[in-house]
Amino acid sequence: MTDLHRVLVRPLVTEKSSALYGALKEYTFVANPHATKADIRRAIEQLFDVTVVRVRTLQQRSARKTMGRHEGRRPRWKKAYVRLKDGDSLPIFEG
Repeated sequence: MTDLHRVLVRPLVTEKSSALYGALKEYTFVANPHATKADIRRAIEQLFDVTVVRVRTLQQRSARKTMGRHEGRRPRWKKAYVRLKDGDSLPIFEG
């Protein structure tokens, strides 16, 4: 992907991601489903001026959702776990 601002959709802050941040200093993001690990690494390093050590990703499948008698689907999405070099941090997760 050429546009780095389209690679990361938003930070994902949940109870599990907060525990990962506390234990392993791993940050969690919702990423574009078409983004690769290299795209995610490049986007974080250039947007936040940090050094990425490791990127892990997973694809969350779309889910069925019923609304009364009507059935629909929730979209699929990609989750990215990003570990930074010791001493680096992201300001959007602080405070």
